[in-house]
Amino acid sequence: MDQEEIYSKVLRAGRRTYFFDVRSTKAGDYYLTITESKKFTHDDGSFHYKKHKIYLYKEDFAAFRENVEEMMDYIIDEKGTEVISERHQKDFKKEEEEVSSNGEVKTTDSFTDVSFDDI
Repeated sequence: MDQEEIYSKVLRAGRRTYFFDVRSTKAGDYYLTITESKKFTHDDGSFHYKKHKIYLYKEDFAAFRENVEEMMDYIIDEKGTEVISERHQKDFKKEEEEVSSNGEVKTTDSFTDVSFDDI
């Protein structure tokens, strides 16, 4: 059972909400819980939430932070900060697959790069 809640922050992100809670153990030490709550809507309009919780203790803070920072840096380095998603961008175009005469699948963007140096 969760112990006393000391400090909390909430991050709302679309259908998901993240809760960051500092709690106290029976011995008086602190730990962090991170809860993801996701809203699901049924066909009849009713809804329910699914929750997932992570318990993070002080002895794991440094390694956890290092791994999260490394993963976020990797994502930003590889894909930048722009969100590329159908859900987030109304004008998002999926790559279309094209099958060549020899049966190979090629992906094509709906965007064509044009060089104006030749004009």
